[in-house]
Amino acid sequence: MNGTDMLIEARGLNTCYGASHILRNVDFTVGRGETIGLMGRNGMGKSTLLKTLMGLVKPRSGSVAIAGKTMTSRPPYEIAQRGIAYVPEGRGIFGNLSVVENLKMAARPGTRGQRDWTYERVLETFPRLTERLGHGGQQLSGGEQQMLTIGRALMTNPDVLILDEATEGLAPLIAKEIWRICSLIRESGISSVIVDKNWKHVTQITDRNVILVKGEVVFEGTAAALTAQPELIERYLGV
Repeated sequence: MNGTDMLIEARGLNTCYGASHILRNVDFTVGRGETIGLMGRNGMGKSTLLKTLMGLVKPRSGSVAIAGKTMTSRPPYEIAQRGIAYVPEGRGIFGNLSVVENLKMAARPGTRGQRDWTYERVLETFPRLTERLGHGGQQLSGGEQQMLTIGRALMTNPDVLILDEATEGLAPLIAKEIWRICSLIRESGISSVIVDKNWKHVTQITDRNVILVKGEVVFEGTAAALTAQPELIERYLGV
């Protein structure tokens, strides 16, 4: 891929919380149109990697480039302006704003002026939100909040959508709806990074998968390469 097609390129990331060395020489890339599964058990550094990419946590060493420009430790809003949308674990919606307000406040064209994801398209994609437009964010169920957060991220017309704990704590029917939406996002051409415990669902829609163990990349490859190594799944992803 040439520079313009490499939307996220992290090299040699070392990130620490105090004396705890969390990420260890991590390389991580996302190309245009790529869907990446970021996997590993709890506490292995997945969320720290995402926060380091987003500028929420500063790495001790290493670099992060967004669409070819070095953005290491730049503030999160600058990284967002370069086309990266982040749906954090815990969602971060504005509970005192209505569904309409949460969505419309985020509306803007993307880095190439694209306005593919309009308010109308988001509501078509998330029919449940259409029934809740006047509700405050705090009145929504967990699944509806997750839909709202993803919808709000899409309103920024991002080049990359980062989804941390996509279906954590959601009822199976709602989780199924989130996976349907992830597939739609992929088909729309937006790159995405998906963190979720359900590796079977993740690998159904990803082009490439990365497994972190204690802050180090121990596997990187296609879904076929991963499923061909059941002992690897058992060792690093088994419950």
